[in-house]
Amino acid sequence: MLRLARWAQTGAEAVGAALLGAMFFTFLLQIFSRYVMAQPFGWTLELCLVLWVWLVFFGNAFIVRHRDHVTFDIFYLSVPRGPRKFMALVSAAAVAIGLALSFLPTWDWIDFLKIKKSATLKVPMRTIYSIYALFLAVVVLRYMWTFFHVLRHGAPDEPHEIHVGEEG
Repeated sequence: MLRLARWAQTGAEAVGAALLGAMFFTFLLQIFSRYVMAQPFGWTLELCLVLWVWLVFFGNAFIVRHRDHVTFDIFYLSVPRGPRKFMALVSAAAVAIGLALSFLPTWDWIDFLKIKKSATLKVPMRTIYSIYALFLAVVVLRYMWTFFHVLRHGAPDEPHEIHVGEEG
């Protein structure tokens, strides 16, 4: 199972790198068309923005680890294990429930965007923003996993302790 998780992590990192590479290439093309050809391509700016949106939400759903986030854990680390476990459970449940409750209204809006297309790429806006729905689903699952992990094994003792399945 750990081998499959590492393979999936490597695949996600490859997708992220491809998105970043495509954005960089598009940016260079935009510079070339504007300053060398003196005839800027309008679609390059929009493509860079779309790739950026996808990179941010895909990356945060599949690549960024929990320990890479900024946390304010001075109070959390100053309390004993019992309250720490309670705090970890409440925060994991709050994130999972809050994002899960926002999923259907968010999907309704994303689905509504199928009637609009991007200005120059002529891609449905639903396609562009569908990555946010995937982001919501993955983050809900990750925090549900964190909730059950804390419930079974207790709260982490160290700041930014790696959860099961995360690689250091």
